[in-house]
Amino acid sequence: MVRLGRLVRFSVDPFLDPDVEGSNAYASKPAGEGLALYLELAVELVGPIAPQTGLLLNVADIDRITRRFAVPVFTVAVSRHLRRGEHISLAAVTEILQRVHEHLDGRFPGARVDKLALKLNPYRTLAMDTREPGMVYFSEKFEFAATHKLWNDSFSDTQNFETFGKCANPSGHGHNYLVEVSIKMPLEQLPDGTQTPNPASMRIGRFEQIVDARLMQLLDHKNLNLDVSAFREKTPTVENLALFAWQCLAGQFDPAQLHCVTVWESDRTYCSYYGP
Repeated sequence: MVRLGRLVRFSVDPFLDPDVEGSNAYASKPAGEGLALYLELAVELVGPIAPQTGLLLNVADIDRITRRFAVPVFTVAVSRHLRRGEHISLAAVTEILQRVHEHLDGRFPGARVDKLALKLNPYRTLAMDTREPGMVYFSEKFEFAATHKLWNDSFSDTQNFETFGKCANPSGHGHNYLVEVSIKMPLEQLPDGTQTPNPASMRIGRFEQIVDARLMQLLDHKNLNLDVSAFREKTPTVENLALFAWQCLAGQFDPAQLHCVTVWESDRTYCSYYGP
């Protein structure tokens, strides 16, 4: 079994002719005009590789099926809300994702939809995973700048430089770190049979305030070795930073639960922690 993902980009404008699709699917199809609402849906499929083709599914077919059966669900729902002048809450987006899954389920020959993830903007994602059908996942990225030195006082100088290389520079060095915090929120069953997240767990402003107070203020523009007590005896590697971030944030998002913390120290180096 393999997992195959495809990003499908499209724009929604409730006041334009929906038949004007454009032809650049890499950017957005439908294309939109002017300040349209741009969205990106990640579709992840699971299934066996076909021995004759080496494919799970042709990505052109994933595009075609998703644009035929999923994109119109977004277009109709978003247009309805905006034409009425209504706010589209995270709970409403969750309901749209559920309908999208219903429309895509069983459409991909030899594969099943395993996960749907909608980018709300370049730094926020709302996702559903069929392995946990009673949950919805929200992720957001934050950034902080900090300096650190990778050094173990119990090592000799030679051992430190052999182990940590340039990162053992005595004067330290800095990074512009990124942290992605993901929480999972239980869906509540409504009398009509639909499922929706608890409104208390879906407030982005509250989520950001918790991350800022519990984590970012401890790390941003700090010397990690000197200013953060947890790293006076522990080396502030990206691995230990991910563990530290989890320890700072676990249990803070009730009724939601912390799902994962990922720390990037560069665009090529990152570490994710899912808890003990």
